[in-house]
Amino acid sequence: MIRRREFITLLGGAAATWPTLREAEVAAGGEQVIVRDVATGRDIDEAFASIAHEKADALFVAPGSFFNTRRVQLAVLAARLGLPAIYAARAYAEAGGLMSYGTDILDAFRQVGVYAARILKGANPADLPVVQSTKFELVINLNTAKALGLAISPTLLARADEVIE
Repeated sequence: MIRRREFITLLGGAAATWPTLREAEVAAGGEQVIVRDVATGRDIDEAFASIAHEKADALFVAPGSFFNTRRVQLAVLAARLGLPAIYAARAYAEAGGLMSYGTDILDAFRQVGVYAARILKGANPADLPVVQSTKFELVINLNTAKALGLAISPTLLARADEVIE
């Protein structure tokens, strides 16, 4: 009997994460996506207990400020379950998560500075265009990959913006 792969997505309760869920479901390519909506640290612990029981194959943590403050907890719990996890910001990989792919936050801060300068020079904020991120970064924590018993392909390592060893 072949077991279907199951992917867990953690959402932080914000309405902005629901488009992320739809994108995760498309990326899963028809595999089952199980969603756990969490709002507290205790919810995270309960979600991981459920994840352990369901024997999920992977974890995606949706972007959000709530999760940013819980990144160490999330990385530790995923490692404890031997669960490969991907996150939306480099800070998760730096905290021990397997990998992250998301907006280059330093580039976003530079954009904020450009906007602030334009406003200080007299530009009307309502006249400034909305700028979306164009620079993204992939960070892989090779130590975590080894601890999980995962071999990361040389091609993926070569594409990474940073590899933590």
